[in-house]
Amino acid sequence: MAKREKHAVTIYTRYERFWHWTQALLIFMLAFTGFGLHGTHDLLRFDQAVMLHTYAAIALIVLWIFTTFWNFTTGNWRQFMPTTKGLFAVIRYYAWGILFGADHPHKKTLRRKQNALQGLAYLTFMVLIGPALWITGIIYLLYDLWNEIPGAADALFVVAFLHTAAAFLMVTFVIIHIYMTTTGKTPTHYIKTMITGVECIELTEVERAYLAEDHPERLKE
Repeated sequence: MAKREKHAVTIYTRYERFWHWTQALLIFMLAFTGFGLHGTHDLLRFDQAVMLHTYAAIALIVLWIFTTFWNFTTGNWRQFMPTTKGLFAVIRYYAWGILFGADHPHKKTLRRKQNALQGLAYLTFMVLIGPALWITGIIYLLYDLWNEIPGAADALFVVAFLHTAAAFLMVTFVIIHIYMTTTGKTPTHYIKTMITGVECIELTEVERAYLAEDHPERLKE
């Protein structure tokens, strides 16, 4: 096995951080306006909530489309490929190892920033929850174009139910995600990493030489 040493590296690029925080802002805006539309709060007028919800949804869809293109053109999609390697060790860690101060079994590398559990969660987010939200949202938004089709009212009820169910899955994902950000070396360790992009990870000599030659700005030592 190649010798590895720890180095401080910009592991998350500027675009990844922009994508992460912009997506977070839009999801919070969608949740806030969505709960307003359902009458959970009255901090916005109904028409204001509809307008902001629609604009935030369109912005998020554009962001997802562009990010999908970016992931495939940069090869970053490999980070999200599902794997069972180390999956049960990570589950065991979060089930009880974390309670007794055990070390996290996954060590981030340039090739694999996410552990197996994170990979599965993010893949579910990107190929199931996200598309379910924007497909049902678009169908809902275009109701005026198909409201004369027989059974349209019943179909709209189903679409609204699926959209709301997907929204609650998204909210659940966000709550779990926020909790997981507090499980690092300190409660704010992962948040700082997603702001600065810098993490201390193990590099092989080849990886370090590659960064020094092609991306010296990413080495923070």
